[in-house]
Amino acid sequence: MPSTTTRDLRRRLPVGAELTGSGEAHVRLWAPKCRRVEVESDNGHTELERDERGYFSGTVPGLQAGSRYRFRLDGGGERGGRSFPDPASRYQPDGPHGASQVVDPSVFRWTDAAWAGIQPERQIFYELHIGTFTPQGTYAAAAERIEDLVALGVTVVEIMPVAEFSGAFGWGYDGVDWFAPYHRYGSCDDLRAFVNRAHDAGLGVILDVVYNHFGPDGNYLREFSDAYFHSDHITEWGDAINFDGEGSAAVREFVTSNVRHWIEEYHLDGLRLDATHAIHDDSPRHILQDIGVAARQAAGARSVLVIAETEPQDARIVRATAKGGYGLDYIWCDDFHHVAIVAATGKREAYYIDYGGTPQEFVSAVKRGPLYQGQYYTWYKQRRGWAAWDVPHWRMVFCLENHDQVANSRDGRRLHQLTSPGRYRALTALLLLAPQTPLLFQGEEFGSSAPFLYFVDHEPELRRLVREGRAAFLAKFASMADADPHDLVDPGDPATFGRSRLDWTEREANATHLALHRDLIALRRRDPVLSAGIREIDGAVVGPQAFVIRFFAEDGNDRLLVVNLGVDLPLAIAPEPLLAPPDLQHGWIPRWHSEDPRYGGRGAPALESEDGRWRIPAESATLLAASAGKGAAARDLD
Repeated sequence: MPSTTTRDLRRRLPVGAELTGSGEAHVRLWAPKCRRVEVESDNGHTELERDERGYFSGTVPGLQAGSRYRFRLDGGGERGGRSFPDPASRYQPDGPHGASQVVDPSVFRWTDAAWAGIQPERQIFYELHIGTFTPQGTYAAAAERIEDLVALGVTVVEIMPVAEFSGAFGWGYDGVDWFAPYHRYGSCDDLRAFVNRAHDAGLGVILDVVYNHFGPDGNYLREFSDAYFHSDHITEWGDAINFDGEGSAAVREFVTSNVRHWIEEYHLDGLRLDATHAIHDDSPRHILQDIGVAARQAAGARSVLVIAETEPQDARIVRATAKGGYGLDYIWCDDFHHVAIVAATGKREAYYIDYGGTPQEFVSAVKRGPLYQGQYYTWYKQRRGWAAWDVPHWRMVFCLENHDQVANSRDGRRLHQLTSPGRYRALTALLLLAPQTPLLFQGEEFGSSAPFLYFVDHEPELRRLVREGRAAFLAKFASMADADPHDLVDPGDPATFGRSRLDWTEREANATHLALHRDLIALRRRDPVLSAGIREIDGAVVGPQAFVIRFFAEDGNDRLLVVNLGVDLPLAIAPEPLLAPPDLQHGWIPRWHSEDPRYGGRGAPALESEDGRWRIPAESATLLAASAGKGAAARDLD
């Protein structure tokens, strides 16, 4: 039967199935490759009307919330009688190869009307993967842990991708149905309930999205149009998405519609854009600008954040559009992580080869963000990065662990398992007290012993290719160059996925580890200098593995962070002005020390003796306050 023509229907988004006021679904699809499109459902076949742009649309009688449907293209003749799921499906209850399901987003009862969103400054991010964050691996189970994150002091949860992908498990970066939450994690309303509960607890939620490629299994976009992809651009994961070629207007609309979908229908507080360096767009207005605008328009009065992962740490992404930038909020800054890994482990291999783990690198990272802002980069054999001198500190996201960096190893071990306890505590202090925006990875706060491995569930041939590709990547690390690929972890083995699940009993068992993170976050939030916008920051190297970072306060109530990753360091001479206290009569007041026994430390004497000589303890971090802040310091530590 023909569809009901609804040219004047007001849709929320230009693609997908949406319910009309009468409770029936209006469907719209971009399929310029097709002459005829029919909707298959339990009520039979309904033909859609084609417009001049290649969009097919119509109201489908009997298609209601919960109904399942597929698209039959050109009568099924040349397609072998096959039908396909909706590229803008809101839910795939049987996975990406099954039928699409109509979803009514208005059924869920939100209680976050007073939630105003989150501002970009002074946030603390926590990255998690729904499938391994809890033993159950569901949105509902993850929601039960929200209060634990709030107690830790986290302000924003960053969820790894949940767009529908093939298989029983995976990281989520091979999504093929961008509008549909992964069905094995729970229902659409389960995800909404997670966000709603987070907002009720004062916690923001952002979602990792992938706009640089589609996954290899369950991707039917070429059945509708070849123009979704651009043959002149290349990515390492598959065909590049077409943002600047023929037909790209509809593709750009598809992406910005997806942005709006997540923020409007799931009340998300923003998006983290995966691998933006692999989003190729040579058009006058980059798609990243459109994504940022779409996110803010969708949020309305709420504040939202848009974060970009950019391997070269391209500062243009967070620069204002008036200054030639894209106007987003943050970039992931991997240089800090790489320096920390080299300093903590001593290993300089693969993409760590361009870092020395030196005190000067830490000082420069805290002061300037990206270490490479146009210099030659050995690993790529070319220049890397762009000037970032004008970018505020908080626009840079620093971490010691994230999903990629933990898994890019032989066995997915955590940093606390790769270095000494003292160095780990000192580096954690630097991460959480530096002016950049810190990110923690799931379980990092309680010293999880669970590895985070690369896992993905594919059919046998694709599984073989993924395993070989993974082995080839790891072979770039000198320590694994001679490893037998069969001895490496198999990404397609369900046990690999199972091993990566957090054991929440460790949260109670590792009380010292949890106390370290909780106290540092509280110090960052409550200290009158660290919690304010930094007026000025400076740093200096004071030893072979030691450095200081000074936070200057308007009233002279400065803070000095002293970090030593090496052996005990006596300063026989101290020709460094940053060491001098503002109050020469009373000197510096100890504010916090990483060797406190409540963090598993062994205790430590004062850094400065009565006669003014310094001795910096081995593998430690110490925060000092100017004597003018003595009373405030004591109160804030309670």
